[in-house]
Amino acid sequence: MTVSDRSIKDAEEAGERLLAEHLSDDPFAAAFKATRMPMIITDPRQADNPIIFSNAAFSTLTGYAREELIGRNCRLLQGPQTDKAVVAQIRAAVEDERSLAVDVLNYRKDGTPFWNALFLSPVRSQAGDVIYFFASQLDFTRMKERQSELAAARSLAEEEVARRTKDLRDALEAKTLLVHEVDHRVKNNLLTIASILKLQARLTRDDTVRRTLHSVLGRVEALSTVQRKLFTTADVEHFDGADFARDLATDMIGAVRRDDIELTFNLSPVLIPATKASPLAFILHELVADAVRRGLGDGGGKLHLCVERLNGQFHIEMRDTAGARDAGGEEKDFSRMILETSARQVGATITREINGSETVVDVLLPVDSHGEGKTS
Repeated sequence: MTVSDRSIKDAEEAGERLLAEHLSDDPFAAAFKATRMPMIITDPRQADNPIIFSNAAFSTLTGYAREELIGRNCRLLQGPQTDKAVVAQIRAAVEDERSLAVDVLNYRKDGTPFWNALFLSPVRSQAGDVIYFFASQLDFTRMKERQSELAAARSLAEEEVARRTKDLRDALEAKTLLVHEVDHRVKNNLLTIASILKLQARLTRDDTVRRTLHSVLGRVEALSTVQRKLFTTADVEHFDGADFARDLATDMIGAVRRDDIELTFNLSPVLIPATKASPLAFILHELVADAVRRGLGDGGGKLHLCVERLNGQFHIEMRDTAGARDAGGEEKDFSRMILETSARQVGATITREINGSETVVDVLLPVDSHGEGKTS
């Protein structure tokens, strides 16, 4: 008898002794043989810790007949892609006589791989000595493949998200460049129009024409001011209404060239969407221009401008001491028409109150909960 035959014989005898310890009607023996979970028992007291017993489920899983398993070490299930680190963990658990749960890639007799959820546990005698190792297996190849599929799908999704994010970022950058290019051209066009109006106003000998040209020029410059505000910040979709109101009023009163006009402000930042820029520019321009026509341009006085968020609305209050005299004729009527049209465009309400020499104009414009004007 060869050494190999002797080892197999010893393993068979050890398995028979194990079964002999349990009667045929012993629940342990019956359950071990009948369970659909693959199970084996090894004998660490023999050389190379051979398999001494395996159930039918283990043969079904691995493709090895019981006769091919008895007397051999479990390493016969290892293959070319079995993780050596996992094998080292199993070996260490056996040497340390401790339990271990680990996932390992094993191979069937025909060479096909399968993922094995291995549970290994020592069996001790009453004296505490390890006399057997019990191992159960669970084929979770499909679950592992599913995990790989999910991981691949997640990777593809992440790649797609990254690609779409890059596309959106590129589109946003292109849109921003386009917007700024359009802004540049609009500003150039407005400057050209303003230059033509100034030149025509200087050349004309008709006072009525001159006043009309200066009136149109003021509105063009109001548009230029709001255009500048829209595109000097990173946010091209909103602008600060208070900041714009201050600049516009300062420029208009400065153009009157009177030292006896006292201009004061009470301003709080309120974001307004770019879609409301032009109507708001016209509203502010007409209010200041009206105060100048009624007396500030001739006799000076006080002009106080308040911009704030009030009860969920964008509030503009303008107080002046220009008086209530009727001035402007056709220009006044035209200005009122622009004011009313602009107010309708943005859903604003305008009220006017006269207290002696003081005129108070209130403008209320709806804004949303984030401080940005609602789209009309």
